[in-house]
Amino acid sequence: MRSLLRRPFAHSHEDGSPFATCGLFATLACLVALLMTASTAHAGLGLGNRQAVGGVMIDPEGNVRAATAAEQKEMAAKLRAAINQPAGKLGEATDTRVISLARLQDALRDIHESGANLDDETAFLAGLQRIEYVVVDQENHDILLVGPAEPWEVRPDGTVVGKESGGSVLRLDDLVTAFRSVEEARRDGGIRCSIEPTAEGRKRLQGFLKNIVLRPGQNPAFLEAGMRQAFGPQMVKLAGVPTDSRFARTLVAADFEMKRIAMALTPSPVEGLPSYLDIARNKRQSAAQSPRWWMACNYDAIARDPQGDVWKISGQGVKTLTEEDIVADDGSVASDGRQDPLALKWADAMTDQYDALSKERPVFRDLRNVMDLAVVATLITQEQLDQRSGIDLNVLRGNDSLIETPRFDLPQSLSPQCSFIHGMAGWTVTASGGVNINAFGVVDNQVEETELQTLVSVRDDNQAAGWWWNGE
Repeated sequence: MRSLLRRPFAHSHEDGSPFATCGLFATLACLVALLMTASTAHAGLGLGNRQAVGGVMIDPEGNVRAATAAEQKEMAAKLRAAINQPAGKLGEATDTRVISLARLQDALRDIHESGANLDDETAFLAGLQRIEYVVVDQENHDILLVGPAEPWEVRPDGTVVGKESGGSVLRLDDLVTAFRSVEEARRDGGIRCSIEPTAEGRKRLQGFLKNIVLRPGQNPAFLEAGMRQAFGPQMVKLAGVPTDSRFARTLVAADFEMKRIAMALTPSPVEGLPSYLDIARNKRQSAAQSPRWWMACNYDAIARDPQGDVWKISGQGVKTLTEEDIVADDGSVASDGRQDPLALKWADAMTDQYDALSKERPVFRDLRNVMDLAVVATLITQEQLDQRSGIDLNVLRGNDSLIETPRFDLPQSLSPQCSFIHGMAGWTVTASGGVNINAFGVVDNQVEETELQTLVSVRDDNQAAGWWWNGE
């Protein structure tokens, strides 16, 4: 059977802290579906085992590094050669692009049966930038996804973004993964990712630091190589989503990039977001505590009309949270929910600057995109909107085996990425982070808005039309 997408291409606290291939898609579609939009990296695309994700290259052995300028240039050249410039209405920005899930599934079936190549229009979901409305169309046994859209372009670093906003476009394979992960996420208590040091590594590091005596004014930077060696590999933990999916790689890449910015391992691209090390330098530190940051959902209450036919999703989408890890003598960690004021200051700054950061590091926009899709898939499933509309989502949910999503090698551990601060009271190690997507909590938070029932202009009675159109 031909596949649509086929090519190589975590425990939480109550507040949400995480524990911490090409058939139907032909060459073009494989390239764009495999692409992980980030400022310095990309995924798959004939680079052998070096699969670039979220600003870093990750191979199956867990080696991690930033993509080189030459690799970025090569990626951009390949994508520009493969992707057609959006034409017609696709080449125009709109506040209201409508996608029919029923017609989209029909189009995918037609492509599958004809053996044709999937075009980038479908891989990029017609340039959709965000899903703002979900509409139940009972008359046509359909569900409509509505939001702003714009033509896309390839940036010099090889990322594919909207021409006007600079934001990553939504992806078909992420939508498919979101639908197929709803029940897995329900069982696992949400979708979670973290990159965590081991207890053994923390214990080794404590032993290493006990033997260190710095002379007055001595720069501790020379110790960092030995400290990282003592710390050892960090473990990648994922829950609620297939670990070999692009969706999962987005979580890992966003977590990794957040950590690099916080710890000054890469320069912050946004003026209003200094590193945590800059904020905390020369402040009192505790060797028994380590700040943890994680990114979580940040949505307004979902609004619905009285009949439950029109649903509105709004809010920034992503916020950064923090708490202190308390490190015991055996290297284990616990938390009592306390927040270090300096770590909280950095978390709030990242939340405030998230939109600006997403334009400079598109992996963070990719993270918001997969959060949006997880919320939409959970909303449709939890509220049984497919049953209310009479649509069978077997293609997107994978019940008919028509679509196979791309599979990535995801290492179980990474080389240590951490920074160290030598403050007035000892060493502080910053190494932990993660992502937590509690889409069920977002969907459960609902308000009724009567005026939403007037949103009917997005429907299209022209059955000869394609699977997307522009509403009014």
